[in-house]
Amino acid sequence: MLRAGAHDIFTSALRFQIPFPCTSLVPKSISTKLIHRRPSIIPTTKWGLRRVYVQSASYALHPRSFASKPHRPTLEIESFSAEPAVKKLTLLYKARAATAGLQENWADVETDDETHLSRSSDGSDEKELEEFSEEWRRRKIAWLCKELPAHDPAPMIRILNRQRKWIQQEDVKYIIIHLLRIRENNIGHRVHKWLIQQDWFEFDPELASKLADILAKDLKVVRCRDVFDDIINRGHVPCESTFILLIMAYIEAPVKGFVDEACDIYNRMIQLGGYQPSLSLQNSLFKALLRGTGGTAKHHLRQAEAVFQNMQTAGHRIKEDIYEGLIWLHSYQDCIDHERIVCLRNEMKQAGFKESRDLLVSILRVCSRHADVKEAERTWAKLLDTGVGLTSQAYVYQMEVYAKAGQPMKSLEIFTKMQEEGVSMSVIAYLKIIEIMSKAQEKEHAENFMKQFEDSGLKPLQPSYVDLMKMYMCLSMYGEVESTFSRCMSKCRPNRAAYEIYLESLIKYGMLERAEGFFADLQKDGAIGIKSKMCNIMLEGYLNAGQEERANQLYDEMCHKKYDIEPTLMLQIKPLLNLGDEDVNKRLSLKLVAEQREILIAIFLSGAKVESHDENKTFKVHFEFNEKFEVQDVLKAHIYETFYEWLKPVDRLKIQAEDIPTQFSTVSHGSFRFYANQFRPGGQMVMPRLIHRWLSPRVLAYWYMYGGRKSTSGDVIFYAQNYKVEDIECVGKALRMKSINCVIKRKGKQFQIRCQGKDAIWVWELMEPYILAPLKEVLKPKARIIENEDTDFYSEDEFNEGCSESMIDSDSQEGIKETEIESESLTQ
Repeated sequence: MLRAGAHDIFTSALRFQIPFPCTSLVPKSISTKLIHRRPSIIPTTKWGLRRVYVQSASYALHPRSFASKPHRPTLEIESFSAEPAVKKLTLLYKARAATAGLQENWADVETDDETHLSRSSDGSDEKELEEFSEEWRRRKIAWLCKELPAHDPAPMIRILNRQRKWIQQEDVKYIIIHLLRIRENNIGHRVHKWLIQQDWFEFDPELASKLADILAKDLKVVRCRDVFDDIINRGHVPCESTFILLIMAYIEAPVKGFVDEACDIYNRMIQLGGYQPSLSLQNSLFKALLRGTGGTAKHHLRQAEAVFQNMQTAGHRIKEDIYEGLIWLHSYQDCIDHERIVCLRNEMKQAGFKESRDLLVSILRVCSRHADVKEAERTWAKLLDTGVGLTSQAYVYQMEVYAKAGQPMKSLEIFTKMQEEGVSMSVIAYLKIIEIMSKAQEKEHAENFMKQFEDSGLKPLQPSYVDLMKMYMCLSMYGEVESTFSRCMSKCRPNRAAYEIYLESLIKYGMLERAEGFFADLQKDGAIGIKSKMCNIMLEGYLNAGQEERANQLYDEMCHKKYDIEPTLMLQIKPLLNLGDEDVNKRLSLKLVAEQREILIAIFLSGAKVESHDENKTFKVHFEFNEKFEVQDVLKAHIYETFYEWLKPVDRLKIQAEDIPTQFSTVSHGSFRFYANQFRPGGQMVMPRLIHRWLSPRVLAYWYMYGGRKSTSGDVIFYAQNYKVEDIECVGKALRMKSINCVIKRKGKQFQIRCQGKDAIWVWELMEPYILAPLKEVLKPKARIIENEDTDFYSEDEFNEGCSESMIDSDSQEGIKETEIESESLTQ
């Protein structure tokens, strides 16, 4: 410990760059170490010890020039007084020795000036020691302030960890304030997070509040919320400024869901902090609640009402746009509160506000929901009296009022008037008038407006085609249904409702064989698939045609998929199958099929999440999709249909409204345990040892669609996140074993497995049979083949060899021990 203390003493002395030479006696081993570290330290031998000279930058000497000279070099620097520096260094050395419990006769220590140092009795040495230590601390903190911003997070934390022996909370606080002063807010937040993890940390509300305020002003919302939550979790209430700045940061950040977070902070500000929000803050929050369309903003009604009530309670003067916005939110609700709307309109009149055009349009929207013709006509007259040009939206609401009141010809008059006055025709106007004329079975008008709609170039056209097909079905014009469906196929991609109507028309027209072939094509097309209604239509066709065997097979498939069977069909099929009431309601046990097992492997390779709530006995799988990309949107419907029987009952109901969520989960089931243990043991992402046997063409295809993309140069890219490097290398090695050369690239925690040139074409040929039809043109790589390359590729059957036999059914794996799997992998 004595040697370590001397080393620290002289290292500190060199760091301070003492501007004069000084001498001191140190053990021989220490000076030997120092001479190899700093060229400004020159050893000489005297009395069996080494005498070390610390020289200034202006007298820097290289040790090699004195390597062959055992005596002391003669330089013209002896005139400088070395006594103060020697005294300080000796005191530091004595302090370290005293701490270690060592005794040493300091009276025998000599200096070059024959000065003997002895223990001081008046305490002056201790005072100089404290001053010297404080100066060292200040220099060290200044170095940290300059050094930390130059490093990435990982090396910065390592630097801070090395300072744990001497650094104190006040030192770290000074560093954080300095970083915030020079606008290094992210680094200041990282240093603060490091500080709160130390054992000697004592929470400083003032520092945390200041850090949160600066982060909020810089729109670092996530970091600010982290500090904000830390303040509350430690039993303190944030300052009012922290609440206000965090709310404004959430409002200004263009991220979905941040408005809800702003509302949460606003409620905490009142309930937890007891603060009274200012009028400007409440106005900003209220306007943020009105962002987007009515369908997305209508769930903010309760919070908007709370803000409105707080403004009234505080005695603030409420502006006109606040009233209009609140009525606008009420007009989009599923259950409209008419009394509340009337009350708000009366308050506006008392405040002296006139009803604007936007407010009257909201009233028209309310009237269209309940077919209130009288109120709609009064509102329409007020709109005309305003003298402001009407929008197409107002005409659409007025047409809808008359249509729901059973007066479709008046809706036609409104649309004709809209065209005569030169109002720009919108998609909504065409969709609404075609819907009204189709329901009224006004065939000529509907076809005429449909032709105008097609010629206008506006989109989407699918809803209008569906309305026409429904009209033709009601008129028993099955030939027109087929021709309209063909037009829809040529101009746009039909939705599921169009397929259902066309299938029903084939059944009613008596073309059962053609309907059966169309139904089979839908089953094969993964982008469309079949749903409960389509199965009921085919089941009705089989029962009416007397084909009991096919009806029985379809019934079993519907039970396996957990599709709802119509009560009338259930009464017809019950006597044919000789089933009792209990047998009819009995559901088949869930079991993963081969396609589902391969899709699960691809989903896990892409980074899917699993969750267990019963100590890893059962697991549920989470599916997440991004609707911004066409590939993800199409794949979402296919995955939803493929795992329909595994979904939660609440999620299965959403399919009836064609509203497939972007995120959904399966039920918790033991069938997923095998895959969770292979890919996510203990919650960690791990690549299984048998992955080389599981990379079948179907697995690669779904991995490519779910977690991959085609680059601009035509390369096929597979993405994998949060895996280890050796895990990704195993995948690359497995692909190379199948003659698929690939390049592995890494960016942070994300890996890219890229197939280029001829390898991209080869892997695409393997995957193409399993790629969804609408996505083939989008995902197909460019034909960029390098000439003069001869590679022996496997055929698809050879590629699949060893893949299918390892795709073990998870239900049969429950009794297999992990040791058997490990032994099999070692054999491979």
